[in-house]
Amino acid sequence: MTSVVSRVVRSSPHRNTSDTWSFIVDLLTQGKGGEARKELLSVSGVASSVIAEQSAKDAAIVATCDGPRTRVYCLYDEDAIEDGDAKEDALGYDALKGQWAISLPCPKDDLDWVQRALRAKSSRITARDMAQNLGEEDVTKAASSGGLCLNVDQFLKS
Repeated sequence: MTSVVSRVVRSSPHRNTSDTWSFIVDLLTQGKGGEARKELLSVSGVASSVIAEQSAKDAAIVATCDGPRTRVYCLYDEDAIEDGDAKEDALGYDALKGQWAISLPCPKDDLDWVQRALRAKSSRITARDMAQNLGEEDVTKAASSGGLCLNVDQFLKS
């Protein structure tokens, strides 16, 4: 089963949605420059729109790579002002190591235009219906096989 690490980032009104995406880019790139950073920043407008729809509140922005899977959730409104539930500390690994990809949760009504806009700028950054949970099948398979299974996302989110 893939290791999963979660972060919870304060968005609007603590940060505007553009600053939220910039913070997430810094988190995923560990503040380093390079092609991955350029590619992530190239979709800033689209990613900010998705964040503005509050789709990352209950569905994660998911980064997959040759290492652990990273899930980033956003806090909004009063939750974003109070930082009690935020977990914004740096990652202890390269979240974009090797063959990486980012999946943005998106409201179903916006999915077509968001996917088109992302496809025009990147093949690694995609959008999915926010009702689709990436990685949940891994948890289900492990549980059905009788192995011990801990849903790290739910544990850390609680």
